[in-house]
Amino acid sequence: MGIPVVQMANIVSIAKTIGANRIVPTVAIPHPLGDPLLSETEQRKLRHHRVGIALDSLKTNIEETTIFEVKE
Repeated sequence: MGIPVVQMANIVSIAKTIGANRIVPTVAIPHPLGDPLLSETEQRKLRHHRVGIALDSLKTNIEETTIFEVKE
């Protein structure tokens, strides 16, 4: 057992292919943790939410590749 790692990825299929164990989907390739159409406050909420899911995933015991659901 090693150090738990989470991959935040725009293209989940690639993260699975390379063998990432914990995957959190992100927003888009040019803006993985943001959306330029949102206000600065809304973008901060979006980032906080996604990073929170990633941090929570590190505490989750897994046996196989797991994609953590992001509820908007």
